[in-house]
Amino acid sequence: MASTAYTVTDAHAKVHVIDLSLPDEEAQAAILHACVTTGFFYVSNHNVLEEVIEEHWLQNKAFFNLPLEDKLTIVADSNNRGYTPMAEQTLDPDHQSQGDTKEGKRYGLFHTGLYFGREVPADSEEAKLPLHGPNQWPPEALLPGYKAAMNTYMDAVRNLADRLLPLIAMALRLPSNFFDLYFHKPIGTLRPLHYNAQMSLPDEGIYGAGAHTDWGVLTILATDENPGLQVFSGGKWAHVKPVPGTFIINLGDMLERWTNGYFKSSLHRVVNHLGKERYSTAFFYEPNFFAKVECLPQCCKDKPAKFPPTTCGQYLLDKFAATHADYSGAVKVMEG
Repeated sequence: MASTAYTVTDAHAKVHVIDLSLPDEEAQAAILHACVTTGFFYVSNHNVLEEVIEEHWLQNKAFFNLPLEDKLTIVADSNNRGYTPMAEQTLDPDHQSQGDTKEGKRYGLFHTGLYFGREVPADSEEAKLPLHGPNQWPPEALLPGYKAAMNTYMDAVRNLADRLLPLIAMALRLPSNFFDLYFHKPIGTLRPLHYNAQMSLPDEGIYGAGAHTDWGVLTILATDENPGLQVFSGGKWAHVKPVPGTFIINLGDMLERWTNGYFKSSLHRVVNHLGKERYSTAFFYEPNFFAKVECLPQCCKDKPAKFPPTTCGQYLLDKFAATHADYSGAVKVMEG
């Protein structure tokens, strides 16, 4: 990307709060506007209980405060399950001088089928696919209640994602159940993140998280009170501030590819300009591993498809191989 992408502005992005208690017609109209402009919006009245959110924050802070040797006992495996150390991921290798200044855990949900939290046995046929397999959890004796808190939170945000998909479908003038075919065995990844207090230095290529788009269909993001998220909009970087009582929603590449660029998967990054620790949790919602990701017929009537066809699984594997230190040897799974 040209250097103009790294122009800094103190402005806040025009990201609207969408009240999910509104009638569906009003909510989908507001979602449509957000999807074709920045690809970002907030949701309020989302029905995720505050006590569920708070317990997940307490448990994640407890995990990240563990000694490094304890965290490394569940270091991420080749199926994208477990702990990722500091600087393990480089989201923007063209502009970053070092890896991202965050550490994280990834819990994959695809192997649970339609029910988040239901483990698929390691010896099952489904577990043989890349990006599938048992989660790695810290021992209950080490962090009592951690696994239960994460599963409860995953259930809640997955339910929210399933509320949003029909609204997105209707915004495209598709049947409300359009995405059901693609999400009967979805990939869902919960990624709690801890950013250290290191100041970001954009001019030197040092970021909390480098500039990137998300890879799936949509992301549900919870953040603490510390700002840091920026979206690239109108030729400049603008802040997406935390808004109490809301989740930040942003679209991913697969939705942009399905709509031939009509819906936006926007560049975003994390810049620590306050020198404070920051916690966030992203839930990445992706379709079935073998789901075809290609231009929808109604989006290719007036212009040719911008993107070549792919599958969800292949696209994710390619992205992991390009950005993660431990994915350079990822197995390529072709469309099947």
